[in-house]
Amino acid sequence: MRLTGAVVLVTGASSGIGAALVRRLAGAGSHVLAVGRHPDRLARLAAETDATTLLADLARPGAGRDLADRAVARYGRVDVLVNNAGTGWAGQFAGMTEATADELLTVNLRAPIELTRALLPGMCRHGGHLVFVGSIAGRLGVAEEAVYAASKAGLDTFAESLRLELAGRPVRVSTVVPGVVDTPFFSRRGQPYRRSRPRPVPADRVAAAVTTAITRNRAEVYVPGWLRLPVAVRGLLPAAYRRMATRFG
Repeated sequence: MRLTGAVVLVTGASSGIGAALVRRLAGAGSHVLAVGRHPDRLARLAAETDATTLLADLARPGAGRDLADRAVARYGRVDVLVNNAGTGWAGQFAGMTEATADELLTVNLRAPIELTRALLPGMCRHGGHLVFVGSIAGRLGVAEEAVYAASKAGLDTFAESLRLELAGRPVRVSTVVPGVVDTPFFSRRGQPYRRSRPRPVPADRVAAAVTTAITRNRAEVYVPGWLRLPVAVRGLLPAAYRRMATRFG
């Protein structure tokens, strides 16, 4: 798909990967709909990129359907949907509140499903591309991030299932699987990233992977690429992988 002239909706655009992606897409000549919860940040991004901003709280029930309606009302169509918005929480699962678990599942999984469901009929008529920004946590599982990992695993499986279902239709599906990314995500989840390795990658590197997935029709992109290795080890040698994961975290 050509990005020039394409109408692209990006959720989670207030900061991090989403903001970096909006800048890339605007530079490529796309008509960008930047979605987020923070009006001040979105206003600065719009001034920088000329993107159209849409305020939305995806933790609210029905927010996906409402967002789709507003996007279509603005441009008449959406060519590319990037389901990027996500929220996290770190800590012992037994200490997690029900409200926090509900928020993670709603923002990370239910909202993308709702938004995709609303925009997919139009894409099936005129063509389009669906992008899901997942996480290595959804491929491997991570201690003290059980609900976050589960929500990303669900998103991953949803994307793969859609890819199979839409074979033969003019809609492409891509999954981008980042590892640790240098964004405010970790401070917002309540626990900063303290490891020396792997080092966080810049948000713009993930944004570049998203644009590559769209323009080259990549079904799956890992950022960084070496993350394919632990996923392969887990698939081929699950017992050995679990021993290493238990030992090294």
